[in-house]
Amino acid sequence: MELKDFLQTNWEQAGFDQPVKIQAAVFEPITSGENIIGIAPTGSGKTLAYLLPLMNQLENGKMGRILILTSSQELAMQVVNVAREWLVGSGMKVQSLIGGANVKRQQEALKKKPELLVGTPGRVYELIQSRKLKAQNFKTIVFDEVDQLLTGQSLQLIKNILKASDNQVQRLYFSATAQAVVEEIQQLDDEVKIIDVTKIDDSQGEVAHYFITTNQRKKVDVLRRLLNMPEFWGLIFFNQVSELGVAEEKLLFHKLPIASLASDQFKTARKDALAAFKKHQINGLLTTDVGSRGLDISGLPIVVNADFPITKESYLHRSGRVGRMGQSGMVISLIASHEESDLRKIKKQLGLDFTEVFVHGGGLVLERPEKIEKTKKKKKGQK
Repeated sequence: MELKDFLQTNWEQAGFDQPVKIQAAVFEPITSGENIIGIAPTGSGKTLAYLLPLMNQLENGKMGRILILTSSQELAMQVVNVAREWLVGSGMKVQSLIGGANVKRQQEALKKKPELLVGTPGRVYELIQSRKLKAQNFKTIVFDEVDQLLTGQSLQLIKNILKASDNQVQRLYFSATAQAVVEEIQQLDDEVKIIDVTKIDDSQGEVAHYFITTNQRKKVDVLRRLLNMPEFWGLIFFNQVSELGVAEEKLLFHKLPIASLASDQFKTARKDALAAFKKHQINGLLTTDVGSRGLDISGLPIVVNADFPITKESYLHRSGRVGRMGQSGMVISLIASHEESDLRKIKKQLGLDFTEVFVHGGGLVLERPEKIEKTKKKKKGQK
């Protein structure tokens, strides 16, 4: 990869040696203007994979040539932060265009002609409609977590943004699970090239997959015991916001250091909760799949599925919050009787080994607690 001076300096200061598989695979195709689908495991460096070749082509003073669309506000701000770090020394700017933030401030920021734009589809299209953003100027559009973007209301917004853009705009689609929407992408773009490094990627660390058998009513009690473990620091996933809310209320009653990150919260509340978690001011962050996409929390050791995910894609993205860039971690799923078939299905689909564990003595053990206590009593009687 031949990088401009400011990028080469930042590369060396970051302590990087060689690009990871996805970065090496997509650099030339992106540089040459190809439309691609980039597929690689979670936590394998996909953000830099598209940012580096695109920033390498940015021209100072040419506004809004590159637009990055993300599936959530949190992911957008994470991309913005990464871009700012790598644009140091270039004199160029990146601007966020996300829902939940002050639109007037964003309109004023656009007057400063930022070269790189990162946003969510709703706010971006709103700015295009109000003629504060010229879609015809886009040279490249990136769809980060594309399988989330091509669903529901987002899909129509994406179509509207593409319709407003130049027909020749370069399109880059990225996700660990983009394979699930290849047909949908090909309907938007029949000349797209698929670059999938999943089978050859070696960036992931060792991740252990555990399950705890319980019943639905006792799940909050299991969470309470996990949160009381001395070393616990983890993301706790629920399938529904309502279930999250019930658990949060009960855990806060026990004065446990938690917060929540959910789609029905104001942007400031979500931002504060995530910041507190990253600073280790709280031990558990309760969330739904809104927190499973793109969040890069350095050194995160534990993910808990309070509700077992319904799809293999959901399981992959949740578990992908640990084991990032060579680090180890664990995923603990709380399994009620009605979820046992889902566990077996995901195990078969993903080829994972799940080990049953139990919470005992302030930690996780492989033997049933009653067996451990029985052994202790037996040894005590022999003395």
